[in-house]
Amino acid sequence: MPLQARAAWPDKPITLIVPFPPGGGTDLVVRSLQAGLSQRLGQTVVITNVGGAGGTIGSAQAARARPDGYTALAVTTSTHAVAASLYKQLPYDPVSDFSYAGFIGTSPYVLVANTTLKASTVADLAKVLKAKGSGSYASVGAGTVSHLLGEMFAKDGGLTLTHIPYRGAAPAYTDLIGNQVDILFDNPVGLAPFVRSGKMTALATTAPTPILPDVPTFAQQGMPAYTQQLWYGLAFPKGTPADIVTRTNAALNAVLNDPAVAQDLAAKGVAVRADTPDALTTAVAHDVPFWGKLVRSIGVQLD
Repeated sequence: MPLQARAAWPDKPITLIVPFPPGGGTDLVVRSLQAGLSQRLGQTVVITNVGGAGGTIGSAQAARARPDGYTALAVTTSTHAVAASLYKQLPYDPVSDFSYAGFIGTSPYVLVANTTLKASTVADLAKVLKAKGSGSYASVGAGTVSHLLGEMFAKDGGLTLTHIPYRGAAPAYTDLIGNQVDILFDNPVGLAPFVRSGKMTALATTAPTPILPDVPTFAQQGMPAYTQQLWYGLAFPKGTPADIVTRTNAALNAVLNDPAVAQDLAAKGVAVRADTPDALTTAVAHDVPFWGKLVRSIGVQLD
């Protein structure tokens, strides 16, 4: 891209791909930033939801886009760390196919159960599920951390649980509330309203969260291996000019440092992390092998 053209960037709307359906945690988090990013960048940021295959379809679409600064991607631990080991033929390389603009924030995972199980602790839940003989765990998509933690929980507890993957959080929530599935791991951003209203039972979190302050952590219940958290970030296709990435990082951090935005994200269970592009780049490079080790230990792989 000629320098003169880059200097004018952005001179048209920017497409921000969210690789999950509307209404899920990633979608809600990114929409908290949409107005601020549009204002800071001087052009409308248009959110486009491209769900499916645990976020990998939308991520692959972004990886193939022109690296001109007009296609960005919301990235998560699921799409850019876990997926690299879960899928035999992932259609993108999380490490080499993207230019990372920066973190958005981090969020823990919450284990919830449908209300018919009558469990108030993780130990209670394990007893109930063992007594049933078999059960099910939902995930917000095959290949997501939601899937991985569900499988880890089943294996750790010696439970016979069938994995029921959904295209995003909303249908998974619907079936959990309707008692069609037994349990689900997901982030508090989407779960909290249903927990507060009594439609789901929250049993444990992987880290304390202010929006569910009364829910104990796994570690507090004698399960220290469950400390995983989800990170959110923004990226561009590899080859996007460095000055565009830098300007986007500055705009993103300015939005995250806005107290109103930080408060909004905190209410969704997300702790903001204003940081450098290199920090997210380094995190991806670290987390791919980290999650790969866990994936191999559990023995999960997807086509």
